[in-house]
Amino acid sequence: MAINKEIWINQVLENFYPDDSFLQKAVDYSVFVDNDRLHVPISGLDPKVLVNNTTYPIRTLDRTDTDSEIILDKFETENTIIRRPETLEYSYNKLESVISQHRATLRKSVATKAIHAYAPDKDTENTPVIVTTGENINGRKRLTLSDILTLKERFDDAEIPLEERYIVLHPKHVSDLLLEDVKLFKEITDIKNGEPFKFAGFGFFSFSQMPKYTTTNGVLSKIPFDTETESTQFASVVFYAKEVMKADGEIYMYANIDDPSERGTIVGFDKRFIALPIRGKGIGAIVSATI
Repeated sequence: MAINKEIWINQVLENFYPDDSFLQKAVDYSVFVDNDRLHVPISGLDPKVLVNNTTYPIRTLDRTDTDSEIILDKFETENTIIRRPETLEYSYNKLESVISQHRATLRKSVATKAIHAYAPDKDTENTPVIVTTGENINGRKRLTLSDILTLKERFDDAEIPLEERYIVLHPKHVSDLLLEDVKLFKEITDIKNGEPFKFAGFGFFSFSQMPKYTTTNGVLSKIPFDTETESTQFASVVFYAKEVMKADGEIYMYANIDDPSERGTIVGFDKRFIALPIRGKGIGAIVSATI
């Protein structure tokens, strides 16, 4: 039986960003993608506001916008074999079973790369990185509600808008908060009407594949993506939705139909995707302090 690639690809893309995905909140730059290259328009500095000004003429400044070209990352799934007897008994359930595996693998991979990109490299005025201050447990300090309030104040100081602030919690940080206030955080990972639970102005998501940090000379810095590390300083990541982006490119299906050596059909998928901070501000992290 021939495979209709369009049907398979559409199934993979269906609900690719579910309600409980933090990537739902990122600005979608997919319209700027051409041939799997992202052309990012970057706006110049905001104009200053003068209050009760008495000096004229008012200064006029050029706004210098830039265009940056970024090649989208390629995410490839390992192949799946659909044996000949199974093909003869082809059904939607079998199709969805195979597709769901590839969809879940791609979804996790792009989210892992994205949340690492959203995490700041280090602590700055516009990209606060703080450490947890709770009780000692298994070689680290627990996350507390006070830590979240500290980060809120850092975002306030950086004049990050109050709306659309989100925290993506490491699962262990979810447990920390549940232990601190079960009633407040019993629904912390629930999504209602497409919106996550909120506390201190932050909407909450949870994701397991979070970035890690290392400490050198007392300074925290993010460990590069896909780097083998023994660091136990995992992070929860915070972002203002209008300062992070995602962009989808092509998704392609490979199919070797009726492979004689395998006595079946082999399928696999490529997906092009990128996620980045837009201006290097409005992002932050809470890192588990080691003891």
